[in-house]
Amino acid sequence: MSGLGGSASASSAGRSGEEEAAASLLAEGWLVVARNFRAGPGEIDIVAAKDGILCFVEVKSWERLGAAELSDSINAAKRRRIVETAKIFLALHREYTSWRIRFDVLLLRGGGVAERYESAFTGEL
Repeated sequence: MSGLGGSASASSAGRSGEEEAAASLLAEGWLVVARNFRAGPGEIDIVAAKDGILCFVEVKSWERLGAAELSDSINAAKRRRIVETAKIFLALHREYTSWRIRFDVLLLRGGGVAERYESAFTGEL
């Protein structure tokens, strides 16, 4: 995850954050379809499904920095990579062809989900 660096502790923090995010989604009734889906240009942290919505979720652990830095970390290039990776996921999983697609960002602070940005960005699929 960007913003955390590439160290082993950052990787561990990222996995822990993704575990917390997945648990939060499950508690809300979402089915976690995939985690750390890697293909083509990028990675999607979590793919979740609920009520005809397929949601591609970017998870950010964000303890000290503000909204401006969060926005910078999910810049246009990052959004394009996520959208392109989502296209590959959809091509591989045709069962979701008629589902509504959404891109969310889950912001974690203090070990829990602090904020959720639904439809945080859009892309042409």
